[in-house]
Amino acid sequence: MSPTRQDAWSQDEDLLLAEVVLRHIREGGTQLQAFEEVGKQLTRTSAACGFRWNSYVRKQYKTGIELAKKQRKELKKQDVLIEETNQNELLVVETIQPKASEEQVSKVTFPTVIHFLENLHKQAEASSGFEEERKKSVEKIKELEKKTYYLAAENERLSKNLKAIEEDYRSLIEIMERARKMVVLQDEDRQQKVKFQMDKNGNLERVEK
Repeated sequence: MSPTRQDAWSQDEDLLLAEVVLRHIREGGTQLQAFEEVGKQLTRTSAACGFRWNSYVRKQYKTGIELAKKQRKELKKQDVLIEETNQNELLVVETIQPKASEEQVSKVTFPTVIHFLENLHKQAEASSGFEEERKKSVEKIKELEKKTYYLAAENERLSKNLKAIEEDYRSLIEIMERARKMVVLQDEDRQQKVKFQMDKNGNLERVEK
């Protein structure tokens, strides 16, 4: 049976869903593959993950989605450039290095083979070191991308909160302004209702209208 869960999504689960979907977008995968991957990790169905993404999480990561799409385009350009470079290098090597004749092959000696293998070993070690550096760089880039996506979502959330606060502030100002006008009108009414008259002793006294 497929795993099903009815409980609400936590913030960590939403973050995992966003990271996996954005990674698939960046690497040229599909959202369905991302939903299946998240579903296995969270013991949820891929349909539930897809519904959660489209109904809520996607709206929180609009900036991250655009960034992932741009990175996907850049990666495609890099892949094409690397492939063209490799083809050009192969063409150059084939052009510069002529095919060995049978006479040259027959002159290959044991020391020559040893020297060739030593050079090949050095090249392999250098290539291995380069590969390790590349892996570290890729991991660092992924970590920075995660932080970028999180900060982008946090920025969108704070912007929405700021907008709500500004609207509340304007509403409060309007209420205070209406209250002030009501007080002024009441004071004017009181002033209009008050009059003075002279008593028997010739003194002015206040009389309500």
